[in-house]
Amino acid sequence: MAQMASARLFWWLSPAFPVGAYAYSHALEWAAEAGDIRDEATCLAWIGDIVLDGAGRNDAILLASAYRAASSRDLGGLAEIGDLALALAPSGELRLETAQQGRSFLDAVLGAWPAPRIENAAAELGQIAYPVALGVASAAHDVPIEATIQGFLAAFAQNLVSAAMRLAPIGQNAGLRILAALGPDVSALAAEIPHLGLDDIASSTFRADLGSFHHETQYTRLFRS
Repeated sequence: MAQMASARLFWWLSPAFPVGAYAYSHALEWAAEAGDIRDEATCLAWIGDIVLDGAGRNDAILLASAYRAASSRDLGGLAEIGDLALALAPSGELRLETAQQGRSFLDAVLGAWPAPRIENAAAELGQIAYPVALGVASAAHDVPIEATIQGFLAAFAQNLVSAAMRLAPIGQNAGLRILAALGPDVSALAAEIPHLGLDDIASSTFRADLGSFHHETQYTRLFRS
């Protein structure tokens, strides 16, 4: 059963899973346009901050909180977590990023791996942020919370690196080196997240948040955020 649960997590977090993650850069496209991301070093610094001190960390906390609420069948608490996750999006584009992926993820999982707790959450929440949706699905299918958090953070970082490679500041080898460099810190953060709660949510990535507003009016765009 544990192996089957882990396999589900791999499928859910695969780049081929139909959530549309490839369409979003989390304001990285603006950072490249503005010159904040110019090479491997600046890309590593930018993505590291987003994952470790920004949306990555906060979304992992929201994921863990949603997992616990779904495990205890606390729909009221889950609804509050879902509202908070959407309210924390600093711009319209970033809200669309998490809400569109969350609904697409939940619909895809319901179609292939239905479970009463997922159906109840889908009916209760309406719009749902992506980390909340993943937390609910993992809890419903008994995927360990530690593996879910680790996988989510790794996939989040990988998606940002993929966006950076398409924007051309870095190549494939540099992208792999960035992921390798982030690996130990991502693992350390993943180990910390289960011990954190909603009161621990905080961010220090103000330039990236402001960049998401600038991206809305950027003249040429490959990404939706």
